Amino acid sequence: MEKIEIYTDGSALGNPGPGGYGIVLKWREIRKTASQGFKKTTNNRMELLAVVEALHMLNDFAKDKQIVIYSDSKYVIDAVEKKWVFNWVKKGFKNKANDDLWRRFLDIYPRYSIHFVWVKGHSGVPENEVCDTLAKKAAEGKSLSVDHGYIKNKDHGNTLL
Repeated sequence: MEKIEIYTDGSALGNPGPGGYGIVLKWREIRKTASQGFKKTTNNRMELLAVVEALHMLNDFAKDKQIVIYSDSKYVIDAVEKKWVFNWVKKGFKNKANDDLWRRFLDIYPRYSIHFVWVKGHSGVPENEVCDTLAKKAAEGKSLSVDHGYIKNKDHGNTLL
C-alpha cells in the first residue's frame, strides 16, 4: 500500500503560554508544510492540534493510502496506539484534558488507515526538525490566534496536561 508521511510537532513557550504547531506532509515528490500560532495554549494541545490539522489537509485521494504520522509526543501516540482515547470516549472524556481536540481527531480518524511512529525530539530527523522550527516560529509570531478550546477547558476546570 502506498503511504503518505506526516510529521507533526507542537510547542508552547511556557505551559501555558504562546504556542504553535508545525506540519510536514510528504507523498512522492510532493512536500507541504503548515503551521499556526496561538496566544495562550499548552504544549499537549499543540501536539494534538498538529495531528488534527494534518489529517484535515488530506482528502478522499488519501483514503486508499497508509497514513504514517511521526511525532515526538508520547501523549498523542500513546493515547491512540494504546487505545486510551477510545476508553475516554466510553467515559465521556470525564476529567480528560483537550476533549475538544480529541473529539475532532476521532471524527476524522476512521476515514484513513493511520499508524503512529514515535520519533525522539531533536534527534536529527530532518522533517521533525522542520516541524519543530515551524511550531516555534508560529508561537513567536505577531498575529496569534485564540485557542478557544484552551479557554473552554480552563473555564470548566479541566486539568490541562
